[in-house]
Amino acid sequence: MPSTLKTWLAISASLAIMASPAALAQEAMPSAPEAWDPDYEPPRMPDGTPSFQGVWSKASLTVLERTPQFDGLVISPAVATAIEQGREKAMEASNQPTDPNEGAPEAGNNVGGYNTFWMDPGTHFGVIDGEIRSSWIVDPEDGQIPYTEAGEAEATAAVSNMRNNFDDPEVRSAGERCTVGFGSTGAPPMLNVLYNNHIQFFQTPDVVSVLVEMNHNARMIRIGDEHRSDDLHQWLGDSVGSWDGDTLVVETTNFHPHNSVRTAIRHEVYLQPDSVVEERFTRVSDDAILYEFTVTDPDLFTQPWKGEMPLWKTDGPIYEYACHEGNHALPGILAGARRKETVAANGSSSGGQ
Repeated sequence: MPSTLKTWLAISASLAIMASPAALAQEAMPSAPEAWDPDYEPPRMPDGTPSFQGVWSKASLTVLERTPQFDGLVISPAVATAIEQGREKAMEASNQPTDPNEGAPEAGNNVGGYNTFWMDPGTHFGVIDGEIRSSWIVDPEDGQIPYTEAGEAEATAAVSNMRNNFDDPEVRSAGERCTVGFGSTGAPPMLNVLYNNHIQFFQTPDVVSVLVEMNHNARMIRIGDEHRSDDLHQWLGDSVGSWDGDTLVVETTNFHPHNSVRTAIRHEVYLQPDSVVEERFTRVSDDAILYEFTVTDPDLFTQPWKGEMPLWKTDGPIYEYACHEGNHALPGILAGARRKETVAANGSSSGGQ
């Protein structure tokens, strides 16, 4: 049968069942991951700062907010292994060739989306210092974004407007418009999505650049600088950095208002242009960077909320994500809406025929 985004969601929902005691009993009990070496000495740039240079991946089964199948932040190795193995089997089954005798779908039904061949969300849960994590959010303890009542209403209205309004191209998501990747892949906090989860660091003493695979954006972090004018809104925000020992600390604000709604298959985040995100990058091993972030906006959240995520060293290069503003998708979306309106108007004027 064809593999679609709907199939992917069904696979994700089934993972909790695959971690049942019966399934665990059939598997050898895996050992816990090793903790990071507290005395690790990172490779360094000529100016003495730790080197983050190279390509890193955010791909993971761990998601931003904790899902109901998990009671706490840390997952046992046995449960994690069972879910990972179950996911692998489900993905293999979902990725089988389409039955040539199945026939065309009925008119008006969902014709499907990406085949799972194109999906690359990761194969394992994220590990932080030997702990397997169920969510990136570590504070609040429940692993959820702590919206205020007014903040949740504002976020819900903004998401609804983006999804249901086809009159203005600038209301559609930044991902559809090909200005910024879906789901906060590049603008901080940098989150993992369904595919294209790579980033690449380039360092100089004055600037650290973070190239994001989707949507091939490059964020320029100015070291030791001040924020620019409040009325200058960049797609990925205005980022200034400093060094706290061997940790790169980055503060970002002044986000573009058209990048406030950041939706993906597995999470939704809503920020305002003046929301503030602090990031901390610490190289903890040859193959891992600890990425920490804190999001602050008293208009939207009851408290600053914090997350931790590992970035894993991987082979490069990053290939171009050839999606650009004004491509074929957005004109097609708007034209389809106008066609639907025309058909409805004609049907009404002709007595509903």
